[in-house]
Amino acid sequence: MTEFDKSHWAQKDFSNQYLEDSDIYIVERRRLFEILKSFYRCFLANKRNNKILDLGCGDGILTQELLKIDESISATLVDGSEEMLTKAKKKLSGFEGIKYVRASFQELLKKDVVLSNFDFVVSSLAIHHLDRNEKKSLFEYIYSRLNSGGYFVNIDVVFSPTENLEGWYLLLWKEHIREVQTRLRLEGNYEDIVERYRSNTDNQPDTLTVQLKALESTGFEEVDCFYKYGIFTIFGGKKSGD
Repeated sequence: MTEFDKSHWAQKDFSNQYLEDSDIYIVERRRLFEILKSFYRCFLANKRNNKILDLGCGDGILTQELLKIDESISATLVDGSEEMLTKAKKKLSGFEGIKYVRASFQELLKKDVVLSNFDFVVSSLAIHHLDRNEKKSLFEYIYSRLNSGGYFVNIDVVFSPTENLEGWYLLLWKEHIREVQTRLRLEGNYEDIVERYRSNTDNQPDTLTVQLKALESTGFEEVDCFYKYGIFTIFGGKKSGD
């Protein structure tokens, strides 16, 4: 993985433009949030005061969505960008029990950051910046920070198992962008995000199969893909109870 300070995400203009246009770029972004909330309601909402860890939190949108359905949660938001954490603090200013930690994934893996244990760990479109070994190490770190019976859910992009499927999935992505651009009557070349995604060396997606197997080998149970649309997916698993 490229060191965070040397990546595109450390650049203020890059990260701000991504946030501004994320509903255009990310296929069914709002649907992804609804699925995440459905998962939470089904598996965690029976317990109050859940502790949430939001990895690569960006502007705090995942935590904000979860707070809409359970204001009793406390959350720790981690991101390598001070700019993103500032935006998250603004977005979540009306909520108590929120902690902000500036740290890259490398710092977490080096154990330079001390975090408590959590009932639910979430991440969105961040872990694909790690290489395969780093992903496995991060999954192990997440497992170690989960309470028994806790869950991990990752919203991310994945690499396709064949070139033919990859070509089709990227076409689906472009078609989605065109549809949104037409519906909202937007001008400009938004489709270039697909080519920028492919050429950006910060991106190191693995196949879904590889990552599900990595979760299983780490010890996670109930490992599965919860949703998939082309390269966009939601997957995760559960830490077994005592």
